[in-house]
Amino acid sequence: MDLTQPPGENYANPRTCFFHVLFKAAALAFYILSALFIDNFVIIFVVTVLLAALDFWVVKNVSGRILVGLRWWNEINDLGESVWKFESLEQESLARLNKKDSWLFWWTLYLTAVAWVVLGIFSLIRFQADYCLIIGVCLTLSVANIIGFTKCRKDAKKQIQKFASQTIANRVSSTIQSAFSVV
Repeated sequence: MDLTQPPGENYANPRTCFFHVLFKAAALAFYILSALFIDNFVIIFVVTVLLAALDFWVVKNVSGRILVGLRWWNEINDLGESVWKFESLEQESLARLNKKDSWLFWWTLYLTAVAWVVLGIFSLIRFQADYCLIIGVCLTLSVANIIGFTKCRKDAKKQIQKFASQTIANRVSSTIQSAFSVV
């Protein structure tokens, strides 16, 4: 993952980038600002968690596919075991993804989790254990996407390495076969 933002390159998917950031910012902003205007924990909980859930869904099902070409999900098999499933674009398509889109995707994914951790620390310092519940739910959703997409990216890299090694092996094999067929 290249963490430097490429100069002069525009976002290829500005609408997707906007919604990728929108629900993260909305959940964080509502949680922070609600303390000033709303005195009802239930409303703060429901709205913040709803916004965080919308963010989770948008990242997992839309922006992850469009911005970084990755998709993940988790299934329970017949034995009751959790099985991670991963999808990624083909190597050529992954190479064509916009670097600025990718940069935005990964940085906002990680920074959102950091923001929830910081807010959790403030809630603990202020002895607001009930607000830690909200932060726990939001942080769990955020970390689930981080884990899912990180595992998916590693799986995609393995697939690319496997494809590259198979391609090299096939070329070496065909070169050796053609060398012996001439003799």
